[in-house]
Amino acid sequence: MFKNRAFVGVVIAGIAMILSGCGEYEKLLKSRDYQKKYETGVTMYEEGTYVKAATLFDQVANIYRGTIKADTVKYYQAKSYYGQRDYMMAGHYFSELSATYPNSNFLEEADFMTAYCYYKQSPRPELDQDNTYKTITALQMFMVKYPNSERLSECQQIIVEMSDKLVEKSYISAKLYYDLGYYKSAILALRNSLMNYPETRYREELMFLILKSSYLLADKSIPSKQRERFQAALDEYYSFIGEFPDGIFSKEATRIYESSNKFLADNNNES
Repeated sequence: MFKNRAFVGVVIAGIAMILSGCGEYEKLLKSRDYQKKYETGVTMYEEGTYVKAATLFDQVANIYRGTIKADTVKYYQAKSYYGQRDYMMAGHYFSELSATYPNSNFLEEADFMTAYCYYKQSPRPELDQDNTYKTITALQMFMVKYPNSERLSECQQIIVEMSDKLVEKSYISAKLYYDLGYYKSAILALRNSLMNYPETRYREELMFLILKSSYLLADKSIPSKQRERFQAALDEYYSFIGEFPDGIFSKEATRIYESSNKFLADNNNES
């Protein structure tokens, strides 16, 4: 029984301390003691209390503008949002730091983190890749600006990762037309993907899909267009088999060739 009372006492004391702490924080938010707000913000950031720290830095950022601490406040403001995984706001403040304080000691980290926040917002390949493009551009600019940075290797690794994502995005988007049965659009999209990323790991499949799309387009065409389109399918076959004679799609490609050739032979006398 006494143990239970002791436990309850500890819990109540803990709650009281929390409430007291919350009360002090609320008072600080309403005060004009900007130095204390700054110092408390730094302490809270270092303790991992990022939301409260960010709120304090939001309040003092304009107050310290034009002072020797201005870039430090902006730095902690950005880092506090990054700690919350709010990469959009963190990136905004890192970018603002770089643009406003070009002589800051935090400049290199701010430039890198601006790019890294784009990287953290880069979505899976099926979605819009605007942040992926921004990541690559920002990191390339960083590498030019800081050719001796210790972060160059990491930059290169991220650029490769983001480039691979763009390749996959291109492949997925192009293949979607094929999957939906829009073969004319598929041929155009598949060609564009190959033109944009000629070394893609999907090259064999993309070339085969161009061949198959050409064949299916011909097969489903009105009679007046079939001969021309089956001939186009044969041309695609020669392109594909010349590059991948023993590829995983070579047997199906041969069947398409034979079927297309048969149609042209059977309709040889048609104009």
